[in-house]
Amino acid sequence: MCGRYASTKNPADLVKEFDAVDETDGKARDADYNVAPTKNVVTVVQRHPRDAEGIVLDDEPAVRSLRVMRWGLVPFWAKDPSVGNRMINTRAETATGKPAFKRALAKRRCLVPADGWYEWRKTDGKKEPFFMTGEDLAFAGIWESWRDKNEPDAEPLITFSIITTDAIGRLTDIHDRMPLLMAKDSWANWLDPDRDEVGELLTPPRELIDTLELRPISDRVNNVRNNGPELIERVEAGAADLDDALFQVPK
Repeated sequence: MCGRYASTKNPADLVKEFDAVDETDGKARDADYNVAPTKNVVTVVQRHPRDAEGIVLDDEPAVRSLRVMRWGLVPFWAKDPSVGNRMINTRAETATGKPAFKRALAKRRCLVPADGWYEWRKTDGKKEPFFMTGEDLAFAGIWESWRDKNEPDAEPLITFSIITTDAIGRLTDIHDRMPLLMAKDSWANWLDPDRDEVGELLTPPRELIDTLELRPISDRVNNVRNNGPELIERVEAGAADLDDALFQVPK
């Protein structure tokens, strides 16, 4: 699964990295080293523009933009937004069939920029935290727009979920699940609003996984109130009993 990650790049840097326009309206936090469910974070979407009446202009080029969304998917049909607390992740294996995710997977996909994500390895009854990190990381996600039927004039709540898959390669030594990483050359296909079928993109890119650093870190990350660069600093305790090559920084 993916229940915590780090996202520290500011919108100006993300605009360049993703070739997008900034539509965060000043709501983006520049650096968050301990992103947790229900937080508002920056995502990347690509949508056709709308006219003054809100009609989608399908014949106009789609625009890629940065948007702030809340982590925890609230389906459009949900009666209560609290359901999002249980939908922070979407399993790739079942996303195409479950009603809560099927429509969003076909029509509302996003990328979630990240420096890396946290996972805990169980060893001798203890949980050791690790930070999986690399260059140009983006998680595959889906998003929804929800409105409170009791307040029809209120702003819609925009939420997202991170897609997860079985872990592969070296990551299996840490946890059995991982966020679905989207290779840079697949960003355009994933975000394409005119593309309904993305089944072939739901497989994690092995070549990207092989470049990741699996960094043992301190247990300060366990507390969601802690937030700062010290959370991602390497410590040696977690790697002491394993092959050193597993944790070396790829060149």
